[in-house]
Amino acid sequence: MPAHQPALPLRPVKPMLATLGSPPGGDDWAVEMKFDGVRAVATVTPAAVHLFSRDGADITAAHPEIAAGLSEINPGRGVTVDGEIVAPAAGSGRPRFDLLRQRTPIQDPPAALQRAVPVAFNIFDLLVHRGAPILRWPYLERRQLLADLNLGLEGEALLVPPHWVDVDGEDMLRLADAHGHEGIVAKRMTSPYRPGRRSPDWIKTPLRNSAEVVVGGWEATSRGGLRSLIVGAHADQVGLIFVGHVGSGFTESHRRRTLMLLRPLERPTSPFDNHVPDELATHARWVEPILVGTVEYREFTLDRRLRHPSWKGFRAGIDPRWVTVEELP
Repeated sequence: MPAHQPALPLRPVKPMLATLGSPPGGDDWAVEMKFDGVRAVATVTPAAVHLFSRDGADITAAHPEIAAGLSEINPGRGVTVDGEIVAPAAGSGRPRFDLLRQRTPIQDPPAALQRAVPVAFNIFDLLVHRGAPILRWPYLERRQLLADLNLGLEGEALLVPPHWVDVDGEDMLRLADAHGHEGIVAKRMTSPYRPGRRSPDWIKTPLRNSAEVVVGGWEATSRGGLRSLIVGAHADQVGLIFVGHVGSGFTESHRRRTLMLLRPLERPTSPFDNHVPDELATHARWVEPILVGTVEYREFTLDRRLRHPSWKGFRAGIDPRWVTVEELP
């Protein structure tokens, strides 16, 4: 096992990201279930606990139950862990692997939901151990050390979900589907942790196409109601581009609450850096492009349009700048 590097201050680590693809073959891969939540990195020292979103924002205060659970860890000089904040299924207590349906729609304003929805932190990687970074350690060794830690996971806010080796990826996809999970992530067992990089050492295979989009406006009805959301994603050298409009996936109460969220953000001009079709722009109300939501869809066409999208809900803790067309498979 590699020797520890010298101890460094515990600063936020940018999460490593997975590439899209089919389940890889070979015996050098481990498989985890794919979660649908808010990615977060936590730092724990004897003096303090901090929880950071994917873009480095401190979200500790928004999740006091997770912070309380993390404070029970015996960190030595400090640990840093990577994971996903998810909402447990209705009626369940502590989130369990075999019961947790990760796709919990978020239909209300993000700030309100952060306070109202009970959440759990699914920890799936260990980045700093006893004050020393172990980013260069192989995935499987980091995972074993995570399992060996006394994390104090008797409460409901923390969970280390399982991983599997020597399994068939297609079999695991069927298992994920049977238990209501979003898909799987295959991780090369010898791979190091590469902060902030989208690496082929991690391959995510979703059961359905889903992605984050940026809300740039809404299509209004003749009475000023919400017919559809006008959404986009960022493209290199272009800016925020229009990728479609989403009119399904809402109840009437959701439409009303969504308008309450959007109206304070109105602006006079389109935030998109490409052309929005005239038939849509004619009835558009534009907003500042600061809100992120999730859509499910059948495909992303060659002309960069979502086909048959359905709205799943707003997402908290995601910087709109991270939402790119590369995330739309």
